[in-house]
Amino acid sequence: MARPRSPRGRARETDRRLAVLYPGTARELCALDYRNPFELLVAAILSAQCTDARVNAVTPRLFARYPDAEALAAASPDDVEALVRPTGFYRAKTANLLAMADVLVRQFGGDVPRRREELVTLPGVGRKTANVVRSVAFGLPGLPVDTHVGRLSRRLGLTQATDPEVVEREVGALLPARDHGVFSLRLILHGRAVCRARRPRCEECALADYCPTAAAEP
Repeated sequence: MARPRSPRGRARETDRRLAVLYPGTARELCALDYRNPFELLVAAILSAQCTDARVNAVTPRLFARYPDAEALAAASPDDVEALVRPTGFYRAKTANLLAMADVLVRQFGGDVPRRREELVTLPGVGRKTANVVRSVAFGLPGLPVDTHVGRLSRRLGLTQATDPEVVEREVGALLPARDHGVFSLRLILHGRAVCRARRPRCEECALADYCPTAAAEP
């Protein structure tokens, strides 16, 4: 087939090829372990500056003790700090978790809201986390932009932006909204496995034949 030359063409072909390499829904591809939107929200907050594997090692005990927003809002900060300490920045994360749970209880009846505009009002929740919750827990449009998504989007010529919100807007405009969440997760998986930050494995990359930067990489 002809190589896609436009950003939209590259985005659509990337979506098609990565779907073959990393099949599954956003829920299936998400590396965080969770059973409901509240647990995913907590895990996503804890994942800042921490690996998903470490978060998954911590959350079972946390969720066993504090299974919902009401329980977490009433938790002892010292107890939560001890539980989440392995994820790093545990004092700040604990403060955010307790404040987030309190807002959920007072303003949303203990339920995680679906609207991005409401999610970002929660302590510790930025646009990326809001999009994770929307796309993974609720199956709604949302394109989380982390360092992998930003890096691959620029290397593929889908955007030149470095600001995550601009990347989200520009890349999101190239794909159907329903595909945003799973596309982000596939970029993350490909960024970890192949298109690495320091030594991209272009010779193994399924996108190299049309990636604008593949020939330029060492």
